[in-house]
Amino acid sequence: MINSRHGQLSDKEVLELIENFILDDQRMDSLTFREKSEVIHSIFNITRKDLDLLQPYADDRDVSEIMVNGTDNIFIEKNGKVLKLNIRFETKEDLEEIIRRIAARVHREINELNPIVDARLEDGSRVHAVYKNVALNGPILTIRRFPENRISMEGLIKRETISREAAEFLKTLVKSGYNIFISGGTSSGKTTFLNVLSEYIPSDERVIVIEDSAELQINGIENIVRLESKNANVQGKGEVNIRQLIKASLRMRPNRIIVGEVRGEEVLDMIQAMNTGHDGSLSTGHGNSPEGMLSRLEAMFLQAADYPIEAIRAQIAEAIDIIVHLGRLPDRSRKVLEIAEIMEYTGGKIEINTLFKYEMNQLNDFAHSAHSEKPLPLGALTKTENRLVDTMKLKMNGAFL
Repeated sequence: MINSRHGQLSDKEVLELIENFILDDQRMDSLTFREKSEVIHSIFNITRKDLDLLQPYADDRDVSEIMVNGTDNIFIEKNGKVLKLNIRFETKEDLEEIIRRIAARVHREINELNPIVDARLEDGSRVHAVYKNVALNGPILTIRRFPENRISMEGLIKRETISREAAEFLKTLVKSGYNIFISGGTSSGKTTFLNVLSEYIPSDERVIVIEDSAELQINGIENIVRLESKNANVQGKGEVNIRQLIKASLRMRPNRIIVGEVRGEEVLDMIQAMNTGHDGSLSTGHGNSPEGMLSRLEAMFLQAADYPIEAIRAQIAEAIDIIVHLGRLPDRSRKVLEIAEIMEYTGGKIEINTLFKYEMNQLNDFAHSAHSEKPLPLGALTKTENRLVDTMKLKMNGAFL
């Protein structure tokens, strides 16, 4: 930070100082105006901004992810496409310094003894960094950006992420208090979709939101409590994990509990909360299909307690009403691929009732219609012949499908 006699200089004042210095330097006379501008902003980013040469991409609202794999391989995801940048860090130390700055801003520390850090920037971006003693081609830095303007269900319908019929169906289920679990792979849009579903929570309910790193943007609910886990300090003290937060939330008289993502033992507490009257709870997890998500939930449950597998499956089937499965297609678009009702545990397995399914077209994504050069859609989310079996919550809330 640069100081003046009256305190810290503003970004505008620092930029003006750098501009005057560069423009007055005769060594810069041979550069074009554009080249001078690049030098000015490069120096500004190095001296003033935490992200150094990554700053222009962090400021670009079309960039959703920045991926730094060591000093030479830097990628961004922009408008759904992954691009390699023609920039590099001079040394590993330069990249490490950026990571340390980011960690320091959120009172975290990264070094060889603490080689992994998760953090959140002031704008809500999520940062994950891995030190060079763990990442062989490191250091590794990943920054996931979130849109300034929250995406609505109408926006997802226009993007063809979900059909209008399926959206109206989920809207009714959320309002009626069905427990919904969102599954999908990395970057499939789980957090965004959870945000969208939260729009339909009645505004007079008390909602507890629990996250590792605060990402959800839930609006329209006044009676809301937001809890974020905390890592241990360098002395190994002060950790507050998701399990502890879920247990604490049960004492806060919640109508609904939203857990941003379950990754481990906390699934036991989440499932038990769903089974003890907290209808309408929402959460997400990594899974390749509804069936795969159920298997992962079982495995995570076993990490927390040595229960008989029959008891675990019965509790999961009792707790979760609906699984919404998301995925990315070959054209990089994000889609709802399946909406399934979780039925009872019987005959050694949890029965699944598929209500909506994304059906791929017979033609591939390079096919064109006879009358247009526009590529045909890869497929569509369609309603199956199956109907929702458990309609008790609908009837209790006076809702109809």
